[in-house]
Amino acid sequence: MENIDCPPDFRCPISREIMKDPVTIVTGVSYERKHIEKWFNVYKKKTCPATMQPLDNFDMIPNHTLKRLILAWQETVVASPSSSSSPAQSSIEHGEMVSLFNALDSSPFKVTCLKKIREIVQLGDDTRSEFIRSGGVEAVVRMLVSQTTVENCDLVSFQSCEEALGILHLLPLSKEDKAFQMLSKSEPMKSVATVLQRGSSEARFHAIIIFRKIAKAGFDWNPLVEDRGVDLFKSLLELVCDEICSKASSYALELLFEILASSKKSRSKAIEAGAVCVLIELLPDSNRSKCEKMLLLMKLLCECPEGRTALVDHGLGIAVVSKILLQVSYTATKLGVKILCLVANFQPTEWFLEEMLMCGAVKKLVTLLHLEGLSSTKRRVLDMLKMHGNAWRRHRCFPCELKDYLG
Repeated sequence: MENIDCPPDFRCPISREIMKDPVTIVTGVSYERKHIEKWFNVYKKKTCPATMQPLDNFDMIPNHTLKRLILAWQETVVASPSSSSSPAQSSIEHGEMVSLFNALDSSPFKVTCLKKIREIVQLGDDTRSEFIRSGGVEAVVRMLVSQTTVENCDLVSFQSCEEALGILHLLPLSKEDKAFQMLSKSEPMKSVATVLQRGSSEARFHAIIIFRKIAKAGFDWNPLVEDRGVDLFKSLLELVCDEICSKASSYALELLFEILASSKKSRSKAIEAGAVCVLIELLPDSNRSKCEKMLLLMKLLCECPEGRTALVDHGLGIAVVSKILLQVSYTATKLGVKILCLVANFQPTEWFLEEMLMCGAVKKLVTLLHLEGLSSTKRRVLDMLKMHGNAWRRHRCFPCELKDYLG
């Protein structure tokens, strides 16, 4: 019954549900009694919810005429044989959605409207398509942007933004889709980033899903990185550290790669946000898949001087990368060698070279030369050994096998 396309006046402006006990207040607007009582007595509001007109009279008069009309209409609907047919159901969904979209623009009860929209969208592909055809994407994105751009956005306004993302993350976001075309604009992307930075754990998960879908479709992240700067990367790194929701952590790693791979300027901001330190501390306890993703990020960051410096300056940086060699997977070993090569080629400090020996990295590199395959990795190893062999030769931890490769 609640999903039926009923006359708008039959629905409570607060809950958007068909009224059972309608009462009218001084402004002439009717509400479900329990909801308007809660508005006045629990929330201590002194305005009309629908018009926001200030009130000095809080009397509630039972609207018997409206109640009789609602009951008569409900009897008619129940008696109608077509009420259960699928075309009628489609009409119900369309009418319900249009009514809710209109309420989003005018009603102060946006969270309630959005929850109902989400329930409808979650019913399946057909209702999702109907939501898009009926202008739902435009309505929800418009509301999202308007609420996040308000100065001193209050808790209720921000909750409506979180609910909006609860709807938008359910939609397809390929380049041809209307949702992508609407969301990938500058202001909506900033709004999603705001929820990512300040939202609840569920809302942040929805934000990262939206960003991940947009990234897969192809997107220029530079404007958003320029606007949000270090704070964007801090938010993503917090999700990477999430031990409860492994999907959120994995998606955040994938998104970081998409952003960092597209722009070297963004890597400096990620390093400033502490990305190298976070990755070093997470690597020892990561599974194979996550380890490989983090090493890929580390490699991108070490292509910048600041990234290499951050790796070397971290007390465990070289030890962690060295331990991964020949232990996790071929892919992890190849990435580990690339990271060590970047530092060895561009910032080979005396401490770094000594640390490679002490942590067993040099010995592992020699062992790697005896394995089958990995030809490109072996070339990198040989170049590194020849470049720094004489420096290592002077050290008491110098591996004897290395002499064969130094001549």
